[in-house]
Amino acid sequence: MAGLDGLRGLAAIYVLLFHSWLLAFRYFPRNTGPAYLTWAMYGRLSVVFFLALSGFSLALSPAGNQWRLGGAARFLRRRAWRILPAYWVALAFSLAVALFIVPATHYGPPNHRSLAVFGLLLQDFVKARTPNGAFWSVAVEVELYLLFPVFLLIRRRLGALVLLAVVTVPVLLAGLAAPHSNPPEGDTGLTWHLAPVFAAGLVAAGVVTASTRLRALPWLWLAAAACAPVLLTIYAKGSYWTGHHYFWIDLAIAPGLTMLILAVATDPTGALTRLLSSRLLAGLGKISYSLYLIHLPILTVLAKKVAPHHVERGPHTYAFLVVAGLPLSLLAAWLLATAFEIPFQRHRSWRALPAAAHRTLAAVAGVHVALLRSLRRPPFRPGFAPASVPDDLPDPQPEGAPARVG
Repeated sequence: MAGLDGLRGLAAIYVLLFHSWLLAFRYFPRNTGPAYLTWAMYGRLSVVFFLALSGFSLALSPAGNQWRLGGAARFLRRRAWRILPAYWVALAFSLAVALFIVPATHYGPPNHRSLAVFGLLLQDFVKARTPNGAFWSVAVEVELYLLFPVFLLIRRRLGALVLLAVVTVPVLLAGLAAPHSNPPEGDTGLTWHLAPVFAAGLVAAGVVTASTRLRALPWLWLAAAACAPVLLTIYAKGSYWTGHHYFWIDLAIAPGLTMLILAVATDPTGALTRLLSSRLLAGLGKISYSLYLIHLPILTVLAKKVAPHHVERGPHTYAFLVVAGLPLSLLAAWLLATAFEIPFQRHRSWRALPAAAHRTLAAVAGVHVALLRSLRRPPFRPGFAPASVPDDLPDPQPEGAPARVG
């Protein structure tokens, strides 16, 4: 859908900027950096946005088919086909970096347990040394995929309000019952309170197929109104308080982010959607998943192995990570997406992949041959006939002769 890839790409860039902050400054969630970089400390909100957008995107097709999925097994198989190849390659890359160059955390390099836990996407349930700190949310996404058929069933039979109540009310009650009404996230990445965020995106997909009157609501202004109190709270309370209250911040920001998605989805000709559909942002969105997977090991190597020899810790390191790490991460993401993400989106079986790869290699070879031929061909110089021109043609127009008119 127009504009959504652009939103996805910008969210991935924000995660990269957030991780650059984490590597350049210490003692997060305390703000030990300059005030002008405070905005870069809240990358967690991008993950919330990703989950709302995921629920919305996955539900678009069922919403147009009376909320029918077309088979849970088929859905899960296609989801695995879509996300696992790129994830496993990024996992192998992250393991290599963490083992042979620099560990991802102060707990030490990953081990065999890390390979098993992260390879099976169990990192939200089983504690293990991480090779890549960004992988926790991939496991959250997979857990929500498993729940997606159940959510659709509730939506189809009982309605949107019942689905939101079934998913959200237990989370709110558990949060209120926790010590100081603020549940800790624990040693793993298990964030069960993000299920309502995903469900909100799912329910919002119904707006796209609803009446014109509902689609015509000022969703962008509603999004701004819903996000403003949360953002003002973050600003007033500061990063330390926010970092210890993400349970409630995540839930509070979800409606506003969902309305932002609707603002783009329901207004394909609007200025915001046109901007987000630009070639640059749309292309960025196409590789956003790979960018999310691959950027952190690259930034870690730059921050811990390269930057200390060239720049001072702090703002200079942050600038170095952005200037050097962003283009390197984009290049790595493009390579990962080209080889292990986009082909699996376009082709739905192992049988189709070799044929597609053969066609791609043939096309690349054709371009290579054409390029070599163009390089071998002598350049045309005015006043001299190319080698391929027969010798019996008349001499070219002499220098200084008037141009032919008519």
